Amino acid sequence: MAGHSKWANIQHRKGRVDAARGKLWSKLSKAIIIAAQGGGGDPSSNFRLRKAIDDAKAVSMPKDNIARAIKRGTGELGGDRVEEVVYEGYGPGGVAVMCEALTDNRNRTAPELRSIFSKLGGELGKTGCVSYLFDRKGLFVFDAESIDEEQLTEVALENGAEDIEATDDGKLQVTCPPENYDGLDDALTAAELAAEMKQVSQVPQTTVDVDSDTGKKVLRLLEQLDDHDDIQTVSTNLNITDELLGD
Repeated sequence: MAGHSKWANIQHRKGRVDAARGKLWSKLSKAIIIAAQGGGGDPSSNFRLRKAIDDAKAVSMPKDNIARAIKRGTGELGGDRVEEVVYEGYGPGGVAVMCEALTDNRNRTAPELRSIFSKLGGELGKTGCVSYLFDRKGLFVFDAESIDEEQLTEVALENGAEDIEATDDGKLQVTCPPENYDGLDDALTAAELAAEMKQVSQVPQTTVDVDSDTGKKVLRLLEQLDDHDDIQTVSTNLNITDELLGD
């Protein structure tokens, strides 16, 4: 039986074009900064930095912007240190919401997120209030029709994948422990198995159903959170159906 698409719960806006390119570049710049802070400014030896640079190039982020972000991360340029922070809360209907942020000012980010939650029928919670409902995993999503499933299965299982699942929306999703993500990504790339999406994210252990009106309210909350400059990913345990997205 086809499974639920975990990707829908992490990035329900898949395919939606972010018109505010400057905002997108700002998010990607922070990803480059945090990668360079942790592993240095050489992408050949810093996988996380290499991926962040690739993501930036994919949306035509200027080379100068990329270079400045790297230098800020290594300390060659001034600026406040960027931190990784996870915010947890509840959406309408009590659904769980996880936000992974990169911020240079926690005292700014937390009140802004609290306001978004409050205005849209949710509540920013304390650390640990919903994280037990999620597992942090590496996730790769492929189009089932355009990929060699046998080859994908072989390469994935030989390089640290823990599960390969066909979803009810025509995808193949591969999950792995976070520590296996880099090696698996390299192996899939070497085998020319191109994922539609790949990232390490909070994946819900199970999903919950709500009525259509509540679901729409949750989606509005997720979009507002995702639009915040400091937010990198937003995850939820809401069962985001095609019908809900199509309403």
